[in-house]
Amino acid sequence: MMSVRIQQAPRVPRLSSFPAQNQTRLPCLTLPAGEGRGENNRFLQRLHQCTLASLLLFTSLGQSAYAEEHERKLTEVREAIERGARFLYKNQNPAGWWSSSEIPALTALALVALEMSEVSKLDAKYGSERRRALDFIAGSAKPDGSIHRGQLVNYNTACSLMALSLAGEPRFRPLIIKARTYIADSQIDLGEKDEMDDYHDGGVGYNSKYDHSDMNNTLMAIEAMRMSELALRRPDKPDQPLESDLDWKALEHFLSSCQNLPERSNNPSLSSSAEDRGGFIYHPGESKAGEVVDEQTRRLALRSYGSISYAGMMSFAYARIGRDDERVKAVIDWLGRNYTIEENPGMGSEGVYYYYHLMAKALKAQGVATLEGPEENKIEWRTELKTKLLSLQKPDGSWQNPTKRWMEGDPNLTTAYVLVALVLTESE
Repeated sequence: MMSVRIQQAPRVPRLSSFPAQNQTRLPCLTLPAGEGRGENNRFLQRLHQCTLASLLLFTSLGQSAYAEEHERKLTEVREAIERGARFLYKNQNPAGWWSSSEIPALTALALVALEMSEVSKLDAKYGSERRRALDFIAGSAKPDGSIHRGQLVNYNTACSLMALSLAGEPRFRPLIIKARTYIADSQIDLGEKDEMDDYHDGGVGYNSKYDHSDMNNTLMAIEAMRMSELALRRPDKPDQPLESDLDWKALEHFLSSCQNLPERSNNPSLSSSAEDRGGFIYHPGESKAGEVVDEQTRRLALRSYGSISYAGMMSFAYARIGRDDERVKAVIDWLGRNYTIEENPGMGSEGVYYYYHLMAKALKAQGVATLEGPEENKIEWRTELKTKLLSLQKPDGSWQNPTKRWMEGDPNLTTAYVLVALVLTESE
């Protein structure tokens, strides 16, 4: 298990959690604010219902068929979400965990997906199961603030921090504070301290498996930090400084070292090929999609690929870098040119559910309603993605990747990925 790299992700912060000057750039971030979780969820449900009612009331006769189809698809998605959530609840171990008692992250990701799914009847029915899952995660906490069971330390800590932050329970506040400190202290700074003299500086790694940073662990860490800051800040002091945080400027250095925009970084492994331009690699010295000989430099260059490019796009969103920035424009352009819902571009079927998951989150976070495809065609990604995911659901309510790399053969993990993605396709 130590050799496995798990890819995943959680729920995105609500618009109300961001300063007013950033709301045009990041119009769709949807994380609940700590202990106000229940009221915020009810508000969003009402808002969604009112939006749909307005559409049906004021649409012209010529558009009524479209409105009916839209409503039918929303009903299908909601039913699919409920079946998926029921599958997760029924497949929970009596001790509280999902899939593995050694990897709290899997339990945390299931909890985040269930929280986002807003299946109130199921939540009420399975309330004791939810509490057992949270107790399992809390019981995995270490004195230094990390939350794990002996492996994948930062990954487990970040995912667990997300779940505890969304729980909205005051008893977890000390664990949240300590976990934030642990993650902040684990941000990579190789070479001379406070100098960006290594391409990995500013990112986050496993803090157990190897000593450098990577895009997946970095995304998990910054999502956890953004979620937990919402759980800790008082509603009347939204800009209250917190004791521990990431160095967000250093994070930008790491992101530049992983994006195939050679003019933004002197990392010699970046590709100058037009085919790779704007996309992301796994870390400054590796791409899971492999390497090619760069036509300009004649050096080996690392290829961009789909899931990790969406991870880069999402990382920009959490770093308050919106779609008017040239780096975000470049990754959106790459993702549009390489758009497909049949595979994870550059990786085939490997990690395709993580790809779907991050597609929905990143495009929603950056407010991208349509992508521009390879032939300058406008891609309605929400419609296409929800249709694809609905077609892949199994009779028992789950989703599963026949290609098992990155643990996507685990239906609990892939179902958690899909529930989040489907929720984010429900609203425009």
